[in-house]
Amino acid sequence: MDRLEKLCIDKGMRMTEQRRVIARVLSGADDHPDVEEIHRRATAIDDKISIATVYRTMRLFEEAGVVERHDFQDGRARYEEATEVHHDHLIDLRSGAVIEFVNEEIEALQKKIAEQHGFRLVDHRLELYGVPLEKKGD
Repeated sequence: MDRLEKLCIDKGMRMTEQRRVIARVLSGADDHPDVEEIHRRATAIDDKISIATVYRTMRLFEEAGVVERHDFQDGRARYEEATEVHHDHLIDLRSGAVIEFVNEEIEALQKKIAEQHGFRLVDHRLELYGVPLEKKGD
């Protein structure tokens, strides 16, 4: 049983076979797939899974807090399994690739900024957007 499937069961969610397949697809993803890509991967396992089922399941998973939805300015919601380990994202605007990273200097700076404004930072989301640097000689 994958971590996401176990999280769903622990939260009392009824796990149909189709939801199990979708959970396995997400647990095995090393990227941030959108609904269409999740559907493509899920139907490779069970061709009876409809796109509507994937949309409903993603909404349920998001409401349960087991997945996070991201809008990386490409017009489609993209998903990843929710984790307790915080990370930020760098999005390549040319390819759409998403790079996850952790930077302690950025974390400390965000906390400092919140404190300077009289706040205790409780959560944040950082998304950086860029294009690859041109290599010398290009």
